[in-house]
This record gives sequence, C-alpha cells and structure tokens, in this order.
Amino acid sequence: MKGKITLKHISKELDVSISTVSKALKDSPEISQETREKVQAFAKLYNYRPNNIALSLKNRKTKNIGVIIPEIVHHFFATVIEGIEQEANASGYNVIICLSSESFDKEVINMEMLANGSIDGFILSLTKETQMKKDYHHLVEVINQGMPLVLFDRIADEIPCDKVVIDDEKGAFDAVNKLIEVGCKKIGLISTVDYVSVGRLRTQGYLKALIKNNIEVDQNLIVKIEDVAHASEMIAPLLDCGVDGVFAVNEAFAMTAINLAHEKGIKIPSQLSVIGFTDGELSKYASPALTTVSQNGHQIGQEAARMLIEKIEEESEVFQTKVVKTKLIVRKSTKN
Repeated sequence: MKGKITLKHISKELDVSISTVSKALKDSPEISQETREKVQAFAKLYNYRPNNIALSLKNRKTKNIGVIIPEIVHHFFATVIEGIEQEANASGYNVIICLSSESFDKEVINMEMLANGSIDGFILSLTKETQMKKDYHHLVEVINQGMPLVLFDRIADEIPCDKVVIDDEKGAFDAVNKLIEVGCKKIGLISTVDYVSVGRLRTQGYLKALIKNNIEVDQNLIVKIEDVAHASEMIAPLLDCGVDGVFAVNEAFAMTAINLAHEKGIKIPSQLSVIGFTDGELSKYASPALTTVSQNGHQIGQEAARMLIEKIEEESEVFQTKVVKTKLIVRKSTKN
C-alpha cells in the first residue's frame, strides 16, 4: 500500500467502520479482542502513524480555527460561518472550514485531518448520523488532548465543552402559539426524526403549545422525516387531513408544504397558515413570503468564535452554554 496510511484506508481494507478502527487502535474494550488484534496488526504491518488529535501541539499556536458543518447550502450554516469569520478575523485568527455532509465518518476524518497541528481548536455542529449513533469518541479524544471544542446548534449534552444554541423549544412554542392566535385549530407538524436534537426540541415546543391551549394532540398530524428526498410524498397526506395550520422545523419543509398547497389549490394564508424555522433567503422571497423563526445564525457564529478564542488564550476549564434568543418574523404565510 503506497503513501501514508490513514484510518480510512484501514477501515476499507478490513471492512469495518472508521469508529471501530479508531477505538481498536486505542485498545478500547468496546471492540472485541479479535478485531482489536486484527486492526492493530494491520496498522503495524503498514506502519500506521496517527495524524492525530493527540498531536495537537497544545503549546504551539497556529492562529487557525477549524469549523466543521453538516452542510454548506443551508442559509443558517452560511450565516454562522459569516459570524465566526468576522469574530475570528477581528482577533487575528483564520478559519478553516470542512464539510461533513451529514456523515459520521467524514466528521471523524475531518477532525483527524485538522487536529494534526493545523488548528488551535474546533467549532462544530454534529451530523445527523453522529447523533443517531451517539458515538462521540472523536470529540472526547479532542477534549482529552487539551484542544478546545465549541459545539453549536446540534449538540450533545454528554460532551463537556462550551456550546452555543438557541432555545429551540421556545422558538417552536412561540410559532405554534402564533398559529393558534390567528385562529388555527388543526395544526400539523413537519419535523425530523427524534435523534436530531433540534428537531426533537422543536417538536417538544409544538406539543407544549397545543397542550397549553387545550388542543388535543393528534399523532396523525405529526410527520417526522428522515430522508429529505422523500419529504414531498410524506408531507402531501398531511395537507389532505384538513389542517388549517402547519409548523415546519426548517425552511425547506415549510417551503415544500407551501408548494404542495399551491398544487392542491389550497389558499395561503386564508385556508392554511404556515410557519417555518431559519429565516433564510427562501423565506423572504417565497410566494407568499414565509412567516418564520429567526435563528440569528450570525450571532451564534460570533458567540462560538468568541468562546473558542477565550478557551484557546486563557485555557479555562469552566464550560458554559450560551443561549441566543430567537425572534418570530411575521410575513404573509399566516393570517393577521
């Protein structure tokens, strides 16, 4: 095998996951002895050397920050990056951005690549796959080696590090409460599967708003989407249930609901009011313009960068969670 061998090479050759390789090389008891011995023997045969989070060169500052996001086209993540860059550049730091593409393996590979001395710390939003697996060994390794980590948006409560979030539950509660205020009585929810933390919290906000207003929760009006490629076919039946309001946990789901409503001849907002989450460009230029919960991505990015730089320069062991306030932006997709 030519060139420097990596975790990915070993994973492919032995037909095991990158997570298994990483744990086996650390002699983790979570991995069977047979697999550990096989991985370690293969690594030794090809002279594997970790590129590694353990080589974080803690005492040598690079003035670089590593940012790993699940997707780049999402307006929210774009605004977070703008906020990170603005704050980091003002403090003399550069920003290196990597895309995990919602893949656990890519998240691990990106962390290994960046932590070989290229950066001083990480800002990261977890992939859906990482949250599904609940495998955070790569994050724990970063922290154990003294490299600062800030999680934002999709976080893991189990990880002892700084975090920046919005109050997803309250943002959703306020949105559904608005639908109730304008007269909606049969309100549908379009959400993600529960292992995605933000979707789970926004679902809780939806349920709380219904209960507070003495509206019975109808599970038939709750759509939980795992594969966005099938969003339309999952949302369409909801609009046939006679709903007069829809709350969607992201902008894409809300826009899909609006487009399907147009196709079905459902008038917005007179027959159906729709509220989404994010407040991106799609929301502003939709027809009608979408009422939405603003996540203040720019501020989240600024706060994340500020917290990380503080950790890099002061090396404090006290962790905090910063909650950025949301705001309901009322437009034409809801009745007055």
